[in-house]
This record gives sequence, C-alpha cells and structure tokens, in this order.
Amino acid sequence: MKIMNEIKIGILLYILFTLITGIVYPSIVTAIGQVLFPKQSQGSLIIKNGTVIGSELIAQNFTGPQYFHPRPSACDYNVCNSSGSNLGPTNKKLIDEVKDRLNKVRTENSLPKNMPIPSDIVTTSGSGFEPYISVDSALLQAPRVAKARGISEVEVVKLIYRFAEKPLGADREVVNIMKLNLALDELYGKKQK
Repeated sequence: MKIMNEIKIGILLYILFTLITGIVYPSIVTAIGQVLFPKQSQGSLIIKNGTVIGSELIAQNFTGPQYFHPRPSACDYNVCNSSGSNLGPTNKKLIDEVKDRLNKVRTENSLPKNMPIPSDIVTTSGSGFEPYISVDSALLQAPRVAKARGISEVEVVKLIYRFAEKPLGADREVVNIMKLNLALDELYGKKQK
C-alpha cells in the first residue's frame, strides 16, 4: 500500500513539474517577451510594404558594388545550416580562403596591396550569418559604394556613423549591414549595376 502511494505521488509530481516547466513557465516567459519586447520576440523582422524581407539578426549576401558587403559566411548565409568553418588557424585551406578574400576585398575596393584590412571582412563568424561588420570595414567599402551609387563619399560615411552602434560589452563600434543597405536604397534608390 505504501509503495502504491509513493508511485501515485511520483506520477503526480511528474505531471505537475511537466506542466510547470513544459507549459506554464514557457507561456509566461513568451507572454512577457511579447509585451515588453514585441519586435525582438518576433525575430527582429524587417517588414517592407507588408512583406518580411529579412531580419536585423541575420546577414544577407549583398554582392553588388552599390551595397556594403557582410562578413563571409561558411554556410553561404543559409540559416538552416548555421555553422562556422571549423578550420583551425593553421589549416592551409583556411589560410588560402582568407588570402583569396583579402585579394577580393582589395580588388573590388581598389585598395593597395600593403593596406591593412580589418579581419572581420575576410573571416567568417561562428554562426555563418553575422549581421554586423566593424565601422572600419564599412569605411573601407564607402568609396566603392559611393562611386557605384553616384553619390558623395561624405554622405556614405555620414550614413555609416548614423547606423554605428556599440553593443553591450563590445570593444568597438559595428554597423548592421541590412539596416545600412536598406537605408541606402531608401535614400538613394535601388541602383542596379
């Protein structure tokens, strides 16, 4: 009889804790998030003309000269396949990839071979779709973007600093590429090239 009572108590506790940790707690946390942080709790989606065009939290591969380019992605910006490259710093494949990216950045931005390049513009992030680049990486691309759009480089630099932010605990300012490129399109139109 005593064993049956303990089994009943065990089953009741299991059901109670499953309800609390599986339904009640997540529902309360979700409701609080929806009320206090509605945009963030929905994925920081960017909506234009009633259509979701992206998220502030996920990089998209802007490739045209009229756009700022994001960090490289080991998963080709595929959110279903989030990952870094898992290549160590002495791996020849990684070294070759970074050298190729350095050459590409220098070529597309008309930079001299001896000019230092910020590391974030040639290395992938851990997730594969980091939405930010450093302000230095954005400034490096400003002349190319200005030329491709037929606007003043000063205007492009002002826009970079308008969107610069310093995340909590970060040691440098960064720029959200999606927001910056959308602002370029809004201010100066979508320039196809």
